Amino acid sequence: MTKADLVEIVAREAEMTKKDVEQLVEIIFESITGTLNRGEKIELRGFGSFRVRERSARKGRNPKTGAPVDIPAKRVAYFKPGKDLKDIINN
Repeated sequence: MTKADLVEIVAREAEMTKKDVEQLVEIIFESITGTLNRGEKIELRGFGSFRVRERSARKGRNPKTGAPVDIPAKRVAYFKPGKDLKDIINN
């Protein structure tokens, strides 16, 4: 599903214009991104939670040449599905 697909489905279900729904979706995504960027976690009961994890620097290998490569430390977004979502997916 793309963002455009999501906008279309929500517009149809909520009987709103696509333009209004697109603005809402953008606001939601910006809110999630901003919250994660500040290092805070987001919990959506029944759906799941988003948080940021720290990955430490490590040594890797170039798969083509086998040469060692330094991989820098970084922050990555992580999603953990909630129990309700897991149950829906697995049944």
